[in-house]
Amino acid sequence: MATYSIRQIGDPVLRERADDVTDIDGKLAQDAHTMIETMYAAPGGGLAATQVGITKRYFVFDTDDGPKVAINPEIVDTQGECEWTEGCLSIPEFYEDVTRPAKVRVAYLDRGGKAQEIEADGLLATCLQHEIDHLDGVLLFDRMERDERKRALKQWREQGS
Repeated sequence: MATYSIRQIGDPVLRERADDVTDIDGKLAQDAHTMIETMYAAPGGGLAATQVGITKRYFVFDTDDGPKVAINPEIVDTQGECEWTEGCLSIPEFYEDVTRPAKVRVAYLDRGGKAQEIEADGLLATCLQHEIDHLDGVLLFDRMERDERKRALKQWREQGS
């Protein structure tokens, strides 16, 4: 089983906005397959290409019916608001409450290039938003209010991370 190394906070690639995918080819399919293996080995429920150093706009995630690849994802609708305790494979051993929309509708291309939409709430909605944030160079710390962010960063540093 091949896996990628997951980039950690401080790596500049995590702050880059990923480029749109313009060619869905065998390389993307192989990279996505390796990302899925990496996600499961971590373990995690989602993994953005930027987290493994690929600056293309796609991520992998797992639903009740198995792993999926979301290429050029875009949030097209949101509803409500909720708070979830989020973790991040790029910020190991750290969890923090983050407020996000409670429901989302995301449009994307699947690994075959076919247009798809997924409506999600709960943990899956949070996962989709979290991974799209990675593609925009946004980390979970960036989703916090200033004082919360300062406290969370201090706590993270004190953990020895």
